[in-house]
Amino acid sequence: MSLKLPDTRHARVLVVGDVMLDRYWFGEVSRISPEAPVPVVKVERTEERPGGAANVARNIAALGARATLLSVVGADEAGAALARLLAESAIDASLHEDAQLNTTVKLRVIGRQQQLLRIDFENWPTHEVLQAKLAEFEARVRHCDIVILSDYGKGGLTHIGAMIRNARALGKRVLIDPKGDDYARYAGASIITPNRAELREVVGRWHDEADLAARVARLRAELGLDAVLLTRSEEGMTLFTADGATHEPAQAREVYDVSGAGDTVIATLAVMLAAGQSLPEAMRLANRAAGVVVGKLGTATCSLEELKE
Repeated sequence: MSLKLPDTRHARVLVVGDVMLDRYWFGEVSRISPEAPVPVVKVERTEERPGGAANVARNIAALGARATLLSVVGADEAGAALARLLAESAIDASLHEDAQLNTTVKLRVIGRQQQLLRIDFENWPTHEVLQAKLAEFEARVRHCDIVILSDYGKGGLTHIGAMIRNARALGKRVLIDPKGDDYARYAGASIITPNRAELREVVGRWHDEADLAARVARLRAELGLDAVLLTRSEEGMTLFTADGATHEPAQAREVYDVSGAGDTVIATLAVMLAAGQSLPEAMRLANRAAGVVVGKLGTATCSLEELKE
């Protein structure tokens, strides 16, 4: 079925959440180390990309919409690199600096197009910086069409309840990419977009589709959500609303790397809703965008041109 793409140029999306710098070291593996039974990677090139909420913002910009990003970074080289990358992607980024914080970095070592190792550098932001971010959120939320709260469990969304209430009071839809087993903190949001493992952590293991629908309906009622969009990898995605469940099968293509696919899904959903699409239409386009990015290595984006194709 062909889907008409809306004009996204005037869609304004505010993203708040945990940002990180994704670093990639690409190299050749030709021998095993004499020191331990591990491959030796001769690094030939390196790459840096915005990750986490910054990748969500990058996906919004790639779809032609106006992305504003609010987050916390360390006063370090990785934070400066993130700021530079975001500026290059035409994202209006307000990155609060915390001298006690190390900017989250995920370093992936790739050999023969396979990820061999990931090393994470991270710690927790201080309360003072997060409080300042809440004040700026209240000012910026008035000038957006829709809000994404991208929770990676790194402490950047300590005041998420206040953010949801503030945005909803102004009539803004709030989309959340959730983390952890405490979904009570997302009460009052419009839509949450868990994957299968994340949802199972909260509602328990379901036996069949009817059982799943009943569990999601209870969750929606408890939290006052308009919808739950469940992403299901090779099974596609299912949208649960008061009208029932709508399923969209996965786009049949070779899956190369699923990292960052959830960022693309929530970014596309938000842009399309802000541009006037209905929720089922926005979900179909988000599903297609996910089909594009899983065919790419690492955190990636899907452009309007790729969606059209």
